[in-house]
Amino acid sequence: MTIFHVSPNGDDAAAGTAQVPLRTIQHAADLARPGDTVLVHAGTYREWVRPPRGGRSDLRRITFAAAPKEHAVITGAEVVSGWIEESPGLWSICLSNRLFSGQGVRNPFATELSGDWLVRPDPRDRMTSHQHLGQVFLDGRALSEGSFLESLGQPGPTTLLDDWTRREVPAPDANWATRQWFALVDRGKGTTNIYAYFGADTDPNEHLTEVSVRPAVFAPVRTHINWITVRGFELAQAATQWAPPTAAQEGLIAPNWAKGWIIEDNVIRDSRCSGISLGKEASTGENFAAERRDKPGYLYQLESVFAARQIGWDGEHIGSHIVRRNRIFACGQTGIVGHLGCVFSVIEDNDIFDIATRRDFFGHEIAGIKLHAAIDVAIRHNHIHKCTLAIWLDWQTQGTRISRNVLHANSRDLFIEVSHGPYIVDHNVLASPAALEVVSDGGAFVHNLVAGTVRLEPVLDRATPYHRPHSTQVAGYSVIPGGDDRWAGNLFVGGSVEEAYGSDFHSPGGVSSGLSCYEAYPDSTDGFMSSVLRADGSHDHDTYVGRRLPVHVAGNTYAGGARPFDREAGGAVLKGAVSVDVVAGDAEAPGSAEPVRGWPDSPVVLEITLPEGFQDATSPTVVGEELERSYFTDAEFEDPDGHPVGLSEDLIGHSAVRGENLVAGPVHGLQDGENSLAIW
Repeated sequence: MTIFHVSPNGDDAAAGTAQVPLRTIQHAADLARPGDTVLVHAGTYREWVRPPRGGRSDLRRITFAAAPKEHAVITGAEVVSGWIEESPGLWSICLSNRLFSGQGVRNPFATELSGDWLVRPDPRDRMTSHQHLGQVFLDGRALSEGSFLESLGQPGPTTLLDDWTRREVPAPDANWATRQWFALVDRGKGTTNIYAYFGADTDPNEHLTEVSVRPAVFAPVRTHINWITVRGFELAQAATQWAPPTAAQEGLIAPNWAKGWIIEDNVIRDSRCSGISLGKEASTGENFAAERRDKPGYLYQLESVFAARQIGWDGEHIGSHIVRRNRIFACGQTGIVGHLGCVFSVIEDNDIFDIATRRDFFGHEIAGIKLHAAIDVAIRHNHIHKCTLAIWLDWQTQGTRISRNVLHANSRDLFIEVSHGPYIVDHNVLASPAALEVVSDGGAFVHNLVAGTVRLEPVLDRATPYHRPHSTQVAGYSVIPGGDDRWAGNLFVGGSVEEAYGSDFHSPGGVSSGLSCYEAYPDSTDGFMSSVLRADGSHDHDTYVGRRLPVHVAGNTYAGGARPFDREAGGAVLKGAVSVDVVAGDAEAPGSAEPVRGWPDSPVVLEITLPEGFQDATSPTVVGEELERSYFTDAEFEDPDGHPVGLSEDLIGHSAVRGENLVAGPVHGLQDGENSLAIW
């Protein structure tokens, strides 16, 4: 095993030892072989690392790591100076387009955000413009792109309209919102003119002023570059493109259709669109709906699943990544994105915040974590907050477990869309006004704290695939009639539909502060089957149309006005004072060139007041083999190795004994009255 050292003071003609290090990480990547380590010393590296090869196995990785206790930054931005003041606070600079050549074969200030499911502004409206991939940074913080040159420096709004919930939300920083840029690209002259309002008292030539140049900072160009570890870096400022599930999903860091990456202990920030991509590559489809305009994106997405199978989409070749202990923030679309390439992966212990909160563009692929085809994926013990949507699992959520996460201060917390399960949501804190949205079937919700609303919605116009258990092999596909959900041991503490979605919101499946939205659903499999059998004992497809699947609800606790399922067994409805607050002592997004690194300054604390009688409302521990199997997939609730799933560990790591009676909610030790405990 060889250790290659890299330092800003090094030389790529050197041997790469500690005494005579290399200058660039890319040159070290060109030299590294399976089992080798690239050790990167403190400094800023302005490059796109494109490893030409990977390791051979989990034991023979190629590891890229920041040297212990040293701050190594890999950035997609370049420093620019020589700004000229046009008027108070408004500055301009003329850049040669050669600055962008060789960095990804595109000028991000000339390249528009584009792709399937991106909501474009109305081209007839002069007050809006198409957004571009470029960004301008003042002391490490991004300015927004202005709609037109004359708008630069105008006061920013104090509130913004959330595109999903249609509610007015506070602007993240109204004072900073006045700082905007606008670019004019002259291809004939080979120049890019950038105009930026930095503030009346700010001279950009006296600050660190940068523009994004590269489409990634760590991503191979070729596919199947496997078994790579990236550890301990600050990875920043990539000009990534919009990443729908029907295109090559760019990320600031991305395995690019590979297996076995470990991305750990990094600070990942300021990607124009996505921070980490565990996603699809281009050969299985590249924005065909937007480009061809002949079929809906839904059909092209369905086709991409079969195309991926034809090029080797399976556990032997793709997925099994580990993403852990990263701090991911200030990205415009997603913190972590992935379609197909995320299978069999683990995403744990990450702090994800400030995702898509500037709301300068919108589309239907925005979340802290947005995954399609999350087969046998574990999403556990993450802290996701201050995002437009925390976790969105869309299509083929099967064998997936969302466990022991803390989600709060988001516009929406957890959205499971058009999937057939089995999937498990257990021991989570869901504390935003719109806490849970179930637009799927085949889910099990066990011992969660739900402090907001629950929304249901059937989907009868999109048949989506399901798979053989623990496999990418397609077993069938179906629409979403609604139902086939299991709810046990959850604690509902109220929630306002108006606060979550506004006063005019309506969901065709229902929305409530507890589980009363299921009142129209059957409550047993036998009852459902008897309702579709004909008098002669036969049945056919037409008898199933419009029929919702049964739900299995037992042993939940409701307080703060939350209403139960009307046929629930063993549920408890409590009266009395209730309050919930999640207090996070984390730092805000950076305002300097040295952004906050590492963990929150203090623990995340749950402060919850529960009414008298809460401790008496107990129910037995939930075990995986007792959960009713999922309807369409006909599959059990089990771990990826095929054993029944264990559900005994609570949010803070305490395990229950099988058969023990437990209070509702994510922490076994909650009590009547005031509770205050560190949960992350």
